[in-house]
Amino acid sequence: MENKIKSFEDLEIWKESTALTIEIHKLLKDCKNYGFRDQIQRCSVSVPSNIAEGFERNSNKEYIQYLYIAKGSCGELRTQLYIAQETGILDREVSRKLIERARIISSKIFKLIQTRQKNF
Repeated sequence: MENKIKSFEDLEIWKESTALTIEIHKLLKDCKNYGFRDQIQRCSVSVPSNIAEGFERNSNKEYIQYLYIAKGSCGELRTQLYIAQETGILDREVSRKLIERARIISSKIFKLIQTRQKNF
């Protein structure tokens, strides 16, 4: 059976980044530092959103551009998670696991960029 990607919803990195975003939103729903909460939620939402938007674009060049934006948002997200860890907004172990998940997603985005550059 062929596992052809027909929509962005079929992409594992989209699924993983969406799950991470949902988890971050749930963890921070009661956070009273509204500026920080809004910023970390915005950058987490940006990752799957840019993956999806790039997939829906008309050219491979645009798709790659949006993947780079998603990768950049992953870096921003990791930075926000380090800040949350050091300021006590998030538990150290929880934030460590979230940072690792974001790092893995970033790596997978880069591998997809390389694949799109070589094969399309």
